Amino acid sequence: MNTCTQKIREIASQLLESKEVEQVIGFASGTIPMASSPVIIKAKEEVEKLVFNSCCGLNLANYIRQQKGKTAVIAKGCDSRNIVNHIVENQVDRDQLYIIGVPCGGMIDKNKIRALFEDEIVSFAEEGDTLTVESASKKEQLNKADFLRENCSLCQHRNPVLYDVLAADQVEEQTLDNPFPDVEKIAALSTDERWQHFQELTQSCIRCYACKNACPLCYCPTCFVDESGPQWVGKGQNPVDVGTFHFLRAFHCAGRCTDCGACVEACPMNINVRDFTRKLNKDTFDMFGWEAGLDITKRPPLDTFSPDDPNDFIK
Repeated sequence: MNTCTQKIREIASQLLESKEVEQVIGFASGTIPMASSPVIIKAKEEVEKLVFNSCCGLNLANYIRQQKGKTAVIAKGCDSRNIVNHIVENQVDRDQLYIIGVPCGGMIDKNKIRALFEDEIVSFAEEGDTLTVESASKKEQLNKADFLRENCSLCQHRNPVLYDVLAADQVEEQTLDNPFPDVEKIAALSTDERWQHFQELTQSCIRCYACKNACPLCYCPTCFVDESGPQWVGKGQNPVDVGTFHFLRAFHCAGRCTDCGACVEACPMNINVRDFTRKLNKDTFDMFGWEAGLDITKRPPLDTFSPDDPNDFIK
């Protein structure tokens, strides 16, 4: 057991025993190697279920709105930024949260690791920066830095921005000369090539809405995909309807997305849904100097108005 997991369990035990919180939202080990799942702990005796490692890629901010009573939540850097979003957007009261901050060295890309093996992975272990992965036919020791998710390799906010207590020492933040190389690569394509890129990106989409359900920003009581009067988008697999869903969902996240990667983590078809939101992240940064979830006192650019807002698009 790593020291971060041990500290999380100690903090959770103290909070539940003192009745400072009614529940703790954290991660539990999944039923297969490299898997984790959200868990809600309500008794001190259950804290042994809590874990934290490089497989804890889901965003737990997605679960705080549904809770009643004061709630503790484990928050990585991106999770904490989404918690800030929820507070700013009046989805949760700060006083009702106890944030256990976890400095994050990045989550692993499980698909990259699975690609190294022809058969099923039967065990996974993490020791510092070394990953030990074993299948029935072979065993590999891997450098964690070589198998980080793309959003983690580009992350410049690895430490929680809002917390009540830290479960580990803060990690060194990275500063990138170009935080949007993926966006620029797509932008360099011709108009037809860009359109083809997004058509090919979504052609395997099965409309399961796992990306929407995993996203902490998608909390509307009735999503536009479920509206029937008027009906904004069809329910079938028509490529126009599939594309409409992804583009509209991305625009709903403009100025709010923290690039946590939960959408990609949840997608059963391994679609890089981030290609839709990353361009909007870059636009809000270039036009407004804005990164989502860093300041609890400020609202997103598309939620406010200033006479100094860029207006070159007005003809």
